[in-house]
Amino acid sequence: MSEVANFSSNEIKSWLEDETSSILTPVHAQAKELRDDMRDAVQSVAEVSKMLLDNSAKEIEKRNKRVYNRARALNKLARLFIERIRKVNVPDQVSYDNLNKFAQETQKVFIVTDIDVKNWFPRISPFFIMDRRKFLAVHEKAKESLAALNDFLTKDYVKTKTLEETFQLINELHNLEKQLSDVEAERKSIENERLPIEKEIAELEQKTAELQRKGPVDQLFLVEAEIEKLNKELKHALRHLQKPFKKMRALALYRGGAGLTPDERNMLELYLEKPFKALATEDAGYPLLKQILQKLTRLMKEGKLKLKSDKARKAEQALNGILKRDSLAKIYTRCADVATRERQILNSAEMEKIKHSLAVFQEQTKQLKARKARVEAHEAVKEHAYNAIVSRISSYKKAIEKNVYGSLGQKVQIL
Repeated sequence: MSEVANFSSNEIKSWLEDETSSILTPVHAQAKELRDDMRDAVQSVAEVSKMLLDNSAKEIEKRNKRVYNRARALNKLARLFIERIRKVNVPDQVSYDNLNKFAQETQKVFIVTDIDVKNWFPRISPFFIMDRRKFLAVHEKAKESLAALNDFLTKDYVKTKTLEETFQLINELHNLEKQLSDVEAERKSIENERLPIEKEIAELEQKTAELQRKGPVDQLFLVEAEIEKLNKELKHALRHLQKPFKKMRALALYRGGAGLTPDERNMLELYLEKPFKALATEDAGYPLLKQILQKLTRLMKEGKLKLKSDKARKAEQALNGILKRDSLAKIYTRCADVATRERQILNSAEMEKIKHSLAVFQEQTKQLKARKARVEAHEAVKEHAYNAIVSRISSYKKAIEKNVYGSLGQKVQIL
């Protein structure tokens, strides 16, 4: 079992060149020689085609009736030969893929040319016999050069194809490592942009928290907790009136039969959704609520608002408690007191100053978070690109290691 040789990505190319020079150098030398021969052959075909074009053009100018039509046919055919041969690209750099592509392009041109010669040269006969012979001699010689090139490609050059591909993979690996280095630098730059933003956000959030712990804000939190508690108590106290209130609202909205004024309708809605706010905004003795309850009592007695017996009994008890025994008096006093304290805190000069500072901090935080989101989105794109390149580098390294082992029988690992 052969020992695994470790190389950096920068070392593997020079090592592989040393290992394969005895194999690749003679192959590349022969490839260049055959490429040059084929290039000369293609150029010769182009030149002899130009000769056909020129000579046929001269005969066309003479207007000789016997030759004219055949000269025009040859002229058109020569133009086709020239156009096709011009499209063949002779590679500057020799590689198996480049040379194979060159051979295939040339093969296609020669096949079509053979068909044209077979179809048209007999029709041009017996004129231009020397020109046609000269063209065919050059064309056949070019086909021999092509045959030699194809023979070399299929028998000799193909054996070194994997090695050539390995050198290409190494070059591409180096390019990928350069890309990775560039992306890593961009990631670092983006991180350096993100970290100060995060620091600013943290500082603003700390300032906001400190403001919220200050006297008025802290007192407001306590008041809001009391409001929430009173809201729950009121919902419990009015629990047996929830269903009647909803039916009354439906009568007022859809049938117009509840007899409520606009103010009473609004207050009814408020008692359903936010009972603390509703009771706290009432005058002493909560007259609007009592008006609503009196109209509710009348609707129930007249049978316009129907409830199941158990619900009706509980609703009547709640109505009597509020209207006759003033059962909400104590909780009203507490609500009014808490609402007054809330207004005093909210309207204080110190609270106004804190609210202004909080609004400024919150706006600054919002803008910074928007900036951070944009930076993070950019960072995510670079992170994705970085991971994709890392994956490709790993794939290229494995392919190079596999090719080296397959071609040379040597196990290598690229670090």
